[in-house]
Parts: sequence; structure tokens; C-alpha cells
Amino acid sequence: MGVRVCHVTSVHPADDVRIFQRECLSLAKRYEVYLVAPNTDDCVKQGVHIVGVPLPQGRLKRLLCLNRVLHKAKEVDADIYHLHDPELMSLGLKLKRQGKRVVFDSHEDVPMQILTKEYLPKWSRGIVKRIYEWMERPRLRRYDALVTVTPTIVERLQRINSNCVMVTNYPVFRDTPHVWQEREVKYVCFAGGVDERYMHEYIIESLRYTRAHYLLAGKSFFPSYMQRLQSMEMWSRVEYVGVLPPERVHEIYDKADIGLVLLDYSPNVGYRKGTLGVLKMFEYMMAGIPVVATDFELWKEIVEGNDCGICIDPHDVHAIANAVNYLLDNPARAQQMGENGRRAVAERFNWASQEENLRQLYDSLLTGPRQ
Repeated sequence: MGVRVCHVTSVHPADDVRIFQRECLSLAKRYEVYLVAPNTDDCVKQGVHIVGVPLPQGRLKRLLCLNRVLHKAKEVDADIYHLHDPELMSLGLKLKRQGKRVVFDSHEDVPMQILTKEYLPKWSRGIVKRIYEWMERPRLRRYDALVTVTPTIVERLQRINSNCVMVTNYPVFRDTPHVWQEREVKYVCFAGGVDERYMHEYIIESLRYTRAHYLLAGKSFFPSYMQRLQSMEMWSRVEYVGVLPPERVHEIYDKADIGLVLLDYSPNVGYRKGTLGVLKMFEYMMAGIPVVATDFELWKEIVEGNDCGICIDPHDVHAIANAVNYLLDNPARAQQMGENGRRAVAERFNWASQEENLRQLYDSLLTGPRQ
């Protein structure tokens, strides 16, 4: 019998981009792969065995039912378990006690993310952060390996467990170059979460100083925030298309002249340092359109280093407008930037390199001693 691998999540959907579309599908080329995920039907999808576990809605109710997740995971009887949510850390130790190799995948810088949790009173966030760090250290130290998405989190987690590797969210490269067309309406675009982190209010206000329209796709997590956006005067220049399935997101990029990824400076992304965990910037590059991005240190190295866009302060409405106007007024320059970005993804910023990182980690776990 071959090696059996089981990814486990209690939060993410069964078709999650990082978990299913990247990690599970890559590992399924070599191993028998299972994915335990909440509130989905059992099935086999693209060679991955999906195992559904019913969980109630609501954070507290879900936490009280995590034994259901553990039970389903144990039934798989895998050689390696790969857990994706902080609330599953203690379950990983129970699997360790059964002699299993266990990996924890940190999608975010959780202690820093806690500082921005809206459901926590501001006075309590620092306390909750310290409690989480106190709980995290002894647990993750006993795991066989840790995986995360960006250098700042790697540095933090390596102080807990030296076997920590970076597997970031680069796209699976598709050689479908952008077709530049002369259109009457010029679009800047965004496809992702419609929430405050991505500075939509600032983008919409910047439309006042440009001739661009805003092509917006994604889920609105907070109805009050969407209402605030819709009440803005420049909402008349926004074309909101709602949620698109992953296979249709390219339609947004095909129609757009510029991709916007204006993520706020926040604790979770290391403030001005930035993160490699945001997929959409690399998707814009792969689509062959220039990007206007936050001037994070990491992003400036990529965007300016590969001459594929412009980095700005996301709080500066006029800087947003100036960057957009420059690219719209200089179409040959914008097209060259788009081609530069696509080349950079083809050569470096694509999933193939991260797939190899993941495979090497699994090979070392299967041949090396248990933690």
C-alpha cells in the first residue's frame, strides 16, 4: 500500500485554493491524498478523496464539535496529517500520540492577526494574543514540521520549531497572455474580498480623478461595509459583478487594463514589510496586466524589481489616481509592464517551485526520524 496523506480543515471549504487546488492536487501526483473538510459530501475529486464532517455554524459551536473532525481524521489512518487551522493544534498532538507524523500549515501570522479581530474588544486583543502565543509554542514545538506562506512568519515559527519551510501562494502558471484591445471604457480591477483591508473606499474615491471604471468581483463579508461603498458618489463608476467561481476570474482580468492590490498596512502582514501570501498580485502579473500595489518592502522588490507595475501608499487617493492615470495615458508602457509581470511569473513566481518545496518536505518526513 502506498503512502496515505490527510489534510484537515475545520474552517476552509473543500475547494480552498491553497489547500485543495495547490497542496492536495500536487501531493496526489505521488501519494494517496484525503481531505477532511467541513459540511461537504464525501466524493473523489481530481484524485483527492474528500471526507465531509458536519459542523455547526458559529465559532463557539464549531469549537465544541472538533472531536468530530478528529474522529474523521483518525478513520483515514494516514501516514502524514497536515492541519490548516489554529483551532486544530491540540488535535494534532492526539494524532502524534498515535505515532503519526503531523504538519501544521500557518496561513496567517495568527498572533498579529488577533490584534485586528473585530469580534474581540480592543482592550482584550493584546491579552488574547499573549494567551495564543503561550498555547502555540509547546504544541507546535512537538510537530514534525511547520509550513507557512511568507518570510516573516517563517522567521517567527522557526524560533518555535526549526523544521519550518515556506510554501507560498504563487499561481499555477497558465500561458494565456492578455489581449490588449482599444476599448472606450477603461477598467481597473480587483477580484477578492470586499472588505476594508483592500482599501476599496480609497480606490472608489480615486475614480473622481481618473477616467477609469472599477471592475469589482468578490464576496462582501460585511453588509454594512458594502452599503458604505454603495453610498459613495463615485459608486456610479463601479461595476460590481459579485462572486465568480475560480475558473471565471480570468474574465475580469481579460477585460481590465490595470490590476489593483492595495492591501492595508496591518499587523498580520508585518506592517510595512508585507506578505507573499496574497495570490491576486501574482494572478494579475500572470494575466499580463500591470499592477498598482501597496508599497510593502516585499512587494516593491517584486513589482519594481521586475518593472511590472507601480507601488504606492494605499491611503493616498491622489497617489492611486496618479498611478492609474500614468498607466492609462501610456498604453505602450503599461503593456510592457504587463509582459514583464507575466514573464516573471513564468520564470519564478509560480506554483511549480512551491510544489517542489512541499514534496521535499514530505520526502524528508517519510524518510527521517519522527519529532
